[in-house]
Amino acid sequence: MLWREILRNPKDKRYLLKDIEKLARENTEPAVIRFGTSGWRGEIGSDFTMQNVRVLTQAIVEVVKAEDRVVLNSFGVTSFNEFRERGIIVGHDNRMLGEDFAFEVMGVLQREGVKCYYAGEASTPEFSAAVVELSAAASINLTPSHNPPNYGGLKLNPSDGGPASEELTKPVEMLANEIMKKAETIKPYDIKTINRIDTTSLYIDFIRKRQTIDLDKIKSFLTHRATSIAIDHMHGATRGKLARILSLKPGTFICLRREDDPLFEGLSPEPNEENLKLALSHLKEDKLGFCAIIDPDGDRVRFADLNRQIPMNYFGAMAFHYLYNYKGLRGIVAKSVGTSNFVNAIAQQAGVEVIETKVGFKNFRPYLLENSQKKAVVAFEESDGITIQNHTLEKDAMMGVLLALEMLASFQTRLSDYLEEIEKKYGRFYSDRTGIEIPREQFSPQIKEDIHALAEHFKPGEFFKIGSIEKRISSINSIDGVKIVFDDQSWLMIRPSGTEPKIRIYVETKKQQEAKLLIEGAVELTKKICAMGIQCLL
Repeated sequence: MLWREILRNPKDKRYLLKDIEKLARENTEPAVIRFGTSGWRGEIGSDFTMQNVRVLTQAIVEVVKAEDRVVLNSFGVTSFNEFRERGIIVGHDNRMLGEDFAFEVMGVLQREGVKCYYAGEASTPEFSAAVVELSAAASINLTPSHNPPNYGGLKLNPSDGGPASEELTKPVEMLANEIMKKAETIKPYDIKTINRIDTTSLYIDFIRKRQTIDLDKIKSFLTHRATSIAIDHMHGATRGKLARILSLKPGTFICLRREDDPLFEGLSPEPNEENLKLALSHLKEDKLGFCAIIDPDGDRVRFADLNRQIPMNYFGAMAFHYLYNYKGLRGIVAKSVGTSNFVNAIAQQAGVEVIETKVGFKNFRPYLLENSQKKAVVAFEESDGITIQNHTLEKDAMMGVLLALEMLASFQTRLSDYLEEIEKKYGRFYSDRTGIEIPREQFSPQIKEDIHALAEHFKPGEFFKIGSIEKRISSINSIDGVKIVFDDQSWLMIRPSGTEPKIRIYVETKKQQEAKLLIEGAVELTKKICAMGIQCLL
């Protein structure tokens, strides 16, 4: 209730954050720990509390102590002793109490004799690079990524810097929930030493060693060509980082929303079309200018220039086209199931395999490892996350901006011009997405079951009527939610979120006017199912 009141009027109700802080420190009610598509997330003060963060950290330690071979292999260590000696990088984004939560984590780790590196405020890709550069055993990043201001979160990454696999998170979940059931209290522990590290410096070293991104080419271009580049940091952990990575003076980029604001002006801080409008308003009439918006932990990015917005459905395809045709990278394309088929059209002509995975960047891991038989040139998801070959196993918004800048430096033309050149050759795809928020207490397993039951209700070859549109079903994909593909290559997908009480809806068509109709029809269908169950279709 407190959060609801704050978020209804963040400007006038900011003073209530002191009550949230009190709850976060004193509330010892247990929570159910479940790792979603990217770590564990919960509401600050109710689920996400100091006590529950300590419980989860203790569970991580105890799981490694047991020295199960699968767990050790997932971390990339051979023993608990090696885990302790190589150490854990701990830090946070700029959410409220980020530093305090990080110190709770380090307290538990130090009590168990685990070496700790303190990153302070850092972005997700910096953690991923720093783990590799320091040869640490893991990192723990206190962030809920792009979730609304009332959320806190914890991301666990093993020694290769990628998202933790289910082989690692499942035993941690089970043990954490057992500790919760026993109502054990894990007391705070005073930190003995703080070993601070500079994750941005480590990130720069990581990029320069791999040389996939040409930092010198970008720097030379920006030094000699006055170009309007606006970056909206959404009050997040990437603020000021890009100029430093490129060794450029402050002021090279128009940097927006750099101030501390744990309420994000009352916005849900994700890189969507609406939130990008601020950065667009700062663009000048410039042949090459573009803007980007980055979420608070720096793992999602969306682009635009004065011609059009470029969400990841398009930018991921551009990245593959550029890396394959102009930088000579070879391999496959990895994309999540809700992502546009635009890249499929490009890959098909090049004879490149496209692999669709469940939503969640951790599912790209098999195609990003150095020894992968099927190594991805690019891996991306429609929710604005991307990485490329020979880079971090985590999604990386800063790398996305650097790649866009390298395209600019290479072609001396707008990003949208390059996109339209590709579309002329491979066709235009119209994608859209939305979501239906459901009160947390009503987001029941039954709703999820009813959504998944759609896959059994409809069959290939049948006609599917949605709103004013009727199409024949070509195939049904139930790898993650339900994706219904039609004979004309259009599709719609409905899936329960793995991180929020929300049903996500995705559509794609090759006819622009149909995208809106498909979205409207899918929303109506989803609301009926949520209210009445799958029987509403019988």
